[in-house]
Amino acid sequence: MPAPHLSSTQNRIASLRMREHDAIELPSAPFDAIMRMQGWGGYLPTAGAVVLGALIALGIVASGAGTPVLVAILVALASVGLFGLFAYSAGYIRFGQRTPLADVVMTAADNIDVGVMIASRDGEPLYTNTKFDAIVGDGERDARTALQQLLSGDAEASSALFRLTRAAERGETHAEEFSLGRGGARSRVRTTLQLAVKPVPGEAAGASSGLVLWRLTDVTADRRREADRIAAVEIQLAQFDNAPIGLASVGPDGTLLHVNATLARWIGRSPRSVLEQRLTLADIAAGDGAALLTRLSGASVPDQLETIDIDLSCEDGRVMPARLLARTVPSGKGLTVAVVDVVGEGASEFEGDDSGARFARFFQSAPFGIAMLGSDGRIVSANSAFCRIVLDGAAGAGVSAADALGRATDAATREAVEEGLKQVISGRVHNVPIDITSGAKRDLVTRVYMSPFTSGGAREAAILYVVDATEQKALEARFAQSQKMEVVGKLAGGIAHDFNNMLTAILGFSDMLLAQHRPKDVAYKDLSNIKASANRAAELVRKLLALARQQTLRNEVINLGDVITDQFNVLKGYLGEKSELKISSAPDLWHVMVDEHEFGQALFNLVTNSKDAMQDGGTITIRARNVPERESQKIENREFVAGEYVLIEVSDTGHGMSREVMDKIFEPFFTTKAIGRGTGLGLASVYGMVKQSGGYIYPDSEIGKGTTFRIYLPRYHPDKDEEIVPVKEKKKEQKAADLTGTGRVLLVEDEEVVRNFAARALKRQGYKVLEAGSGVEALEVMEKNKGKVDIVVSDVVMPEMDGPTLLKELRKKNPDIKIIFVSGYPNDAFKSALGDENFAFLPKPFSLPQLAAKVKEELAR
Repeated sequence: MPAPHLSSTQNRIASLRMREHDAIELPSAPFDAIMRMQGWGGYLPTAGAVVLGALIALGIVASGAGTPVLVAILVALASVGLFGLFAYSAGYIRFGQRTPLADVVMTAADNIDVGVMIASRDGEPLYTNTKFDAIVGDGERDARTALQQLLSGDAEASSALFRLTRAAERGETHAEEFSLGRGGARSRVRTTLQLAVKPVPGEAAGASSGLVLWRLTDVTADRRREADRIAAVEIQLAQFDNAPIGLASVGPDGTLLHVNATLARWIGRSPRSVLEQRLTLADIAAGDGAALLTRLSGASVPDQLETIDIDLSCEDGRVMPARLLARTVPSGKGLTVAVVDVVGEGASEFEGDDSGARFARFFQSAPFGIAMLGSDGRIVSANSAFCRIVLDGAAGAGVSAADALGRATDAATREAVEEGLKQVISGRVHNVPIDITSGAKRDLVTRVYMSPFTSGGAREAAILYVVDATEQKALEARFAQSQKMEVVGKLAGGIAHDFNNMLTAILGFSDMLLAQHRPKDVAYKDLSNIKASANRAAELVRKLLALARQQTLRNEVINLGDVITDQFNVLKGYLGEKSELKISSAPDLWHVMVDEHEFGQALFNLVTNSKDAMQDGGTITIRARNVPERESQKIENREFVAGEYVLIEVSDTGHGMSREVMDKIFEPFFTTKAIGRGTGLGLASVYGMVKQSGGYIYPDSEIGKGTTFRIYLPRYHPDKDEEIVPVKEKKKEQKAADLTGTGRVLLVEDEEVVRNFAARALKRQGYKVLEAGSGVEALEVMEKNKGKVDIVVSDVVMPEMDGPTLLKELRKKNPDIKIIFVSGYPNDAFKSALGDENFAFLPKPFSLPQLAAKVKEELAR
């Protein structure tokens, strides 16, 4: 075996105090067997076997019967010996000493392509292999000195050696790579080296042997190959940038990860600005094409190919017609897109096919959906709008048209779609469009027109046109609802005046009679029942006016939290013991401008509705909180206008409502209650009050999970000098108010019974009352009394001369005269006719205290 390489460093691994098999672990079995045979422990079994065999042979010879056996053994031994001689002569068997393990390891180290040096932590070299010496230079110097001299001529290499030496001293693993020049001035060559240090582990687990393994590798050839590859890539990138077509890489979310210079030039940007601005497909593609490409980029379908003709949006606002060839990457998350300018640099591709190119542009940029169908009923091609409206942005090629159109509709509509498709595919005309309703709330409407395509052959047998008719249907529904409200409003307004006149008389005389009887009198209870029935009738008229949005609202600035708290005891008593009522109001609730009484009545109607939905009892929760503008922007409703609102939620744990019922709950006279238990005006009047107050109301319900009504009322911003009186303080003032007064009152009312009640009521409070049955008679009374009247209380609708005309005539002579209009019509009905005229209003029916309080209030102004 050749002697191992020995350098001038004087390798001293063998002098270390450690056994060879402990110092260097080799897993090969032959070395382990040799090691186990070392020492007397390995020879004793062999000697014992020889002695035992000799004793057995002597016994056989001594017995006299062993002569044949002995002869056989001698023959066998002679054969073995003869075989051994021939094997030794041929070289198959050799005798000699075992090669030391250290020599084997060093010989192997000398033949690897990595320079190796084993040194102590302080840098004293113990062993270097041939490659290491070849790199640093073999000579009289030790390996450390040679390495230092090799790297001393280069600052970068010297710094790297310094860091590696410090790491070796600390017992750390570290690696550096550096370049240095070698050779003379004329033949100087740059060499790239990797130098690494690693502590050699000790015998025990986790212990250190105090040795450091230095590895020195010449990686010049590897780095040269890498540089060649980079240069090749740069050449390819240059070709990519200067390609005659636009190229782009798109991420799963539609972000442009890279565009070549050609595409960047077409859209008026630089490749760098596209990346810095994180532009998306939607920024450079007009219409629905960008949405389709974005959906395709995140479709998770590898190698899907789509060809789309769209218009690209340039930075200066111009539009560039282009054809896009998009393919999903193998992972399915992202796109590789090729873009061809169909009218500019790439127009030559479409020469002779101008009509086809124009049709492709029209097909893809049309604002309505278009799809071509094959004779098998499957979609051959579809534009972006069709994919957006019908397929939620997914590609449509190969999809069954019947499945695409009827996937979210009812059985009857699907049957109509299938029948229509059969007609047009067979070449027959289908003139009736089909409306398809979809969406979670069934509020999305798609209108489909079908036509045969006889010139398309077997591949294209029919064509579909799809229009989003959601807005049109919503307008139709709103128009129908407004017409219904107009009819109801005319009906309510027509009966309100006469009906309220009668109710005013009934309520007024009931108050006067009740004041003349004690609670213990027999007639007192009857009079109370008469008044209660009149109040219910008045409430019915109020609901009719409310659902027609013609009621008179006495809007004032209030805190709804105070109103809800004030209503708690009334509502709790109404619900009884079977149901629980919870209220929750934000402490910093904003103010709103509403009619406090009407809001309280709306709250009562909602609680009544919840109570009826919980026959076995349950929990009703009323919450009030602020809704900032940012939160309101998330509300998905076509009519809702974002802004600052106060939200009132009324929730119950009742049986809930179906979608069909929810669509009708605000319609007049619609009710799910038994006959005689509901008028169908409760929720309709709530809807009218909310709308008249500038707010919104939305129901949310699910069968078996209860119902929640959400009312959004706009926030009121008070002026700096405006003083807002809390609800409780207002009630205290009202209770303590003195209704008596003095002054001359001209009462103008064509209904004699109402005029008699009002005159008697005012006289009882201390006023001097002058009566007139019409506007003309009122002017005569004023003339007779020389205009000495403090205030006029007049009806609005009267024969000969109505109230507004009377006001204008009176103010010709006395511009400052005060007037209170009383009417069963809302004040908005005649307010516009009076312009800027100042007047007060008291809606009918009114009670005795209300009339007296209004007169005193106006006289005090």
